[in-house]
Amino acid sequence: MIAIIGAMEEEINRLVYMMDVERTFEIAGMTFTCGMIFDRKAAVVRSGIGKVNAAMCAQILASVFDVELIINTGIAGSLDKKIDIGDIVLSTDALQHDVDAVAFGYPKGQIPRMDKLAFPTDEKLADIAENCCRKVCPDINVFRGRVVSGDQFIADKEVKNNITSEFGGLCTEMEGAAIAQAAYLNNIPCLIIRAISDKADNSASMDYPAFEKKAIDNSVRLLSEMIKSGEI
Repeated sequence: MIAIIGAMEEEINRLVYMMDVERTFEIAGMTFTCGMIFDRKAAVVRSGIGKVNAAMCAQILASVFDVELIINTGIAGSLDKKIDIGDIVLSTDALQHDVDAVAFGYPKGQIPRMDKLAFPTDEKLADIAENCCRKVCPDINVFRGRVVSGDQFIADKEVKNNITSEFGGLCTEMEGAAIAQAAYLNNIPCLIIRAISDKADNSASMDYPAFEKKAIDNSVRLLSEMIKSGEI
């Protein structure tokens, strides 16, 4: 069984609509919808927003549903001027930009006593996603790089610049690194897919409402092609 986690209802409703639903489960306030999508057994769930919700969701998928891979789809703010609204970012790794144990000798972003600063992506999943994206979303660009996560919506240019200079990420959001950490600890292949909905600066109030739908459209199109390809 594959698992698809989205942070918001809008991100997963269309995927559930495509499913031949077999069962739904309510666990920890989350609805896990299980069934078939294009002849592939899948669990689709809305984690809710933020790192705690995201990590709980990933752990439930690992412990209760014994999933073989996790894909986290959603939207994010661009941290790189070459990445435009509507483009797709595929993670190479993910870290939590709001973790700070520097006083104890750890680099910023590293969780104390963890052996990783950033949690790696499954390269095979990323290759499949990139090929599928170029096929079904030829009008946008697809990038591969670091995703940075924190429990804050980044809408200030100075904060954005600090995150970019410290961590070198391509985009910022609020769930991916927590899911990547849970997947890493459970030895489950994981990929974060982020469609860019804003510039993560003080233009967010203008960009976000107008471009959220376009970003979600691109993510759903990509996920559908990945599943239909038979490669995951």
